[in-house]
Amino acid sequence: MYYTPGLEDARKLVAEHNKEEFHLQHAEIVSGVLAWFAEKYDPENTEFWAVVGMLHDLDFEEYPEQHCVKTEEMLKNLNVDPEMIRAICSHGWGMTDSPYEPEKQMEKILFSVDELTGLIGACALMRPSRSCDDMELKSLKKKFRDKRFAAGCSREVISQGAEMLGWELDDLLQQTLDAMKSMHLTF
Repeated sequence: MYYTPGLEDARKLVAEHNKEEFHLQHAEIVSGVLAWFAEKYDPENTEFWAVVGMLHDLDFEEYPEQHCVKTEEMLKNLNVDPEMIRAICSHGWGMTDSPYEPEKQMEKILFSVDELTGLIGACALMRPSRSCDDMELKSLKKKFRDKRFAAGCSREVISQGAEMLGWELDDLLQQTLDAMKSMHLTF
């Protein structure tokens, strides 16, 4: 029998392997964003989506060169449900040694929003409110087009994710912005 961690267990596991505030906050943000998308597209599996978001960068702080590979190993050692492991590791497809191409809608959304939440967070830091609550799509698109702004956030991955989903880029940007607004974050 496989183990499917709940959100609190996932949060504790992330805290065991990540000490930097940025990584802990990023895990919370991606978890919240995935939960928001789950409510819209797969409401009976909201916690599963949230846990996947929470655990997606489990190994990043300790093993940045083996990102997703170590996560798979760590979660297999805990007997975590292979479906969850696959979903988590699929966000590294094409960027890490993860062999899992995003196939399910949740995997494609995670692939897309991992980078996008970082870009939105960087945009929020530039605002007087230090929040995305008052951010408009127009402002986000302007920063998206400026390749020097938050240069570590891959626009190519975000665009590729929108394409995988069959969504217009603006739709992905707006929905992710709406998800982050629902969390009322201050950066």
